[in-house]
This record gives sequence, structure tokens and C-alpha cells, in this order.
Amino acid sequence: MKKAIQTLPPGYEEIFSIDMKKDRKTALAVNLLALGIMLAVGIPMNFVVPILTLFDMESGVWLYFLRFAVMLAGIVAYIILHELVHGAAMKVFGAEKVHYGFNGVFAWAGSSDYFGKTGYIVIALAPVVFWGAVLALICAIVPESWFWVVYFVQITNVSGAAGDFYVTAKLLRFPGDVRISDNGLGMRVYSAEKAERTQF
Repeated sequence: MKKAIQTLPPGYEEIFSIDMKKDRKTALAVNLLALGIMLAVGIPMNFVVPILTLFDMESGVWLYFLRFAVMLAGIVAYIILHELVHGAAMKVFGAEKVHYGFNGVFAWAGSSDYFGKTGYIVIALAPVVFWGAVLALICAIVPESWFWVVYFVQITNVSGAAGDFYVTAKLLRFPGDVRISDNGLGMRVYSAEKAERTQF
């Protein structure tokens, strides 16, 4: 797999970009995808473990409120851990420096380096795969009354990766030589192969 580089080779030109803050159409599509994923992974599970178990008060009122507190804390912690995994994957693929941020709406990890196609796809999908496995294991061992506490974090994990799925689907259609820059707030894709084609 190609390691990240700090400077684009000669002949590379931008062929695609995403900026969720400016591109409302793309942002809407990603949000609708996230909603669809949320429903797709949430509704069927209700038939396996009824969501009413989350509201069980037989063990005491304090446990009832504790479950909701843990769930909210878990979701907040997950958002941070999601970006840390993105950042760790960037470092694995050769990023010199990874920066993190939060703009009041979402957290992000970014780098000024240029990643190869396969490497960037791994970077994009690393959090949903890693935390998906961890959360699935926890869901399998917690008591039934705590299942939805963990599963709501899992729903956040899978639906929150809608943007990563969208980007991955786009990248699969691009030439193998592409280099991707992701500053955390947007991404740009560069290619020499596609640039050469447009000259003829």
C-alpha cells in the first residue's frame, strides 16, 4: 500500500473535492444515508432484543437513570475515539502530522499529507470496522437490560460512518494513481492519469 507523501508529484491535478460545509446537496445525501443506516440497523434489532428492556425499572430507579447516563457518555466518548482511530490510521499510512478539531457540530481528524487510494479507504473505514467489532462483542456479553445502552453507541458508529461510506464509494470509481488530501473539514482528490486523459 502506498504511503502518504507530503508533496504531489508533477502532473497531478484536482479531479474531485468534497466540502460538507459548502456542498449542501452532498451533506443532505450523507445525512439521509445516515438516517437510512440508523433505521436499517435499529429496527430489526428490536425484534431480537426489545427496546423496552432499556426502560426496565425492576432493578431500581437509579439503575434506570444510570443506563441513560452511560449511554450518553458512551456516545460522546465514541465520537472522540472514532476520530482517534482515523488519526491512528493516518499515522500508520505515513502521515507526518495529524491534527484534530471540533467545530461545534462534528469532530474531525485531518492531515496535510496526500494518501494513496487503498490507504485512504482503510483510513476512512477503520473506525467503523474496529469499533463495530468491539461494540458487537460488548453487546454479546452485557445483560439484556444494558444491551440497548451499548447498541445505541453501535448505531452511532455505523450511521455516523455514512460520510466514510460515501467517500469510499466515490474513490472506488477513480484511477489507481489518485492521491487524497483530507484536512478534516473536506477532502480533495488528485490524479495524473485522469488529467492526462482530459488533455486529448
